[in-house]
Amino acid sequence: PVRDTQAGIEMILPTAMVGFDKYEPPFAHYNSIGDSQARVLLISQSGNKDTLYGLYDIMQTLEIVPEQGPRERKSDSFELIGENGRIISQTQVSLQNGEIKGFTLIWPAGDEDRRRRVITEMTQSFTRLPGVLNSTAGGGDDQAVDLVSGLQVRLPKIARSGFFIDAQGTVATTSQAVQNCSRLTLDDDTELDVVIDDANSGVSLLKPRTPLAPIKVATFNTVPPRLQSEIAVAGFPYEGVLGSATITFGSLEDVRGLNGEENIARLSVASQKGDAGGPVFDAKGQVLGMLLPRRDDAQQLPEEVKFAAEAKLIADIAQKAGITVTTVTEAGSASIKPQDLRENAKDMTVLVSCWE
Repeated sequence: PVRDTQAGIEMILPTAMVGFDKYEPPFAHYNSIGDSQARVLLISQSGNKDTLYGLYDIMQTLEIVPEQGPRERKSDSFELIGENGRIISQTQVSLQNGEIKGFTLIWPAGDEDRRRRVITEMTQSFTRLPGVLNSTAGGGDDQAVDLVSGLQVRLPKIARSGFFIDAQGTVATTSQAVQNCSRLTLDDDTELDVVIDDANSGVSLLKPRTPLAPIKVATFNTVPPRLQSEIAVAGFPYEGVLGSATITFGSLEDVRGLNGEENIARLSVASQKGDAGGPVFDAKGQVLGMLLPRRDDAQQLPEEVKFAAEAKLIADIAQKAGITVTTVTEAGSASIKPQDLRENAKDMTVLVSCWE
């Protein structure tokens, strides 16, 4: 039996396998002893039904709650079970008299008989004591954007940039972003399906499973641009850490690849790996192409040398997939202000995440 008066919970725990480590509200962490790989979280906080529902949503973003498994939310309680090849996680939480309390058991996969015995003991012995965990308990030394109360948020296998190409929310991105994914999401929320993945060009087109109404969509400029003209790349350079798309300015160096490849533009721009798949704009705010990822080959090019799939190539791939995009075939229109370009780019550019 373990009596945690700060959390206001008493219950039987497998104390040969887990021991108290720290408080990170709303959790009391009981981490593994030795190589047991078992963990327990006691959950304790004040709140109402909205708080309970918020906790339910947050818990499902954590690595300790794998995506596969049943889950149920009621008006005053919820249960989450998640499993993968490494762990099985089971969470039980309820709301009573303005106090939200419960627990999570994380157990190594392949040891189901013992896990069932432990979860039964824990469930039957769970007792609510007066009070909840103080919101300032523990101090919270481990702080990072990918941590919630000391727990690792589930992260995608890879995240790259993309952009809307039609009013239905079709997204163009790099082929690199869609390889070997169990699911694809737009901005970590909307589920995406692959419409076409053209490995030769490095361009993929994705459709949202739920209807979208983009604020801005790409207008593709298929007129050969002037060399040394200013370009801008929009994207998520740090794979979503910054929260919104950023703009990086550079110049157009050539309308062919280094070996004379057609439909490839060579750029000089200080982009990052997360920017791959993002739109490349001209000074008018029209899309000249899509930034391609740097190739991992023996030829080491200067850091600022980047390549883009040209607008006409993307438009042709879209047409083959039955998707209508807006193109410009004649030179014209004046340059737009940098701040207007930034706003248009942010409304058009999205984060595409590939999950294992």
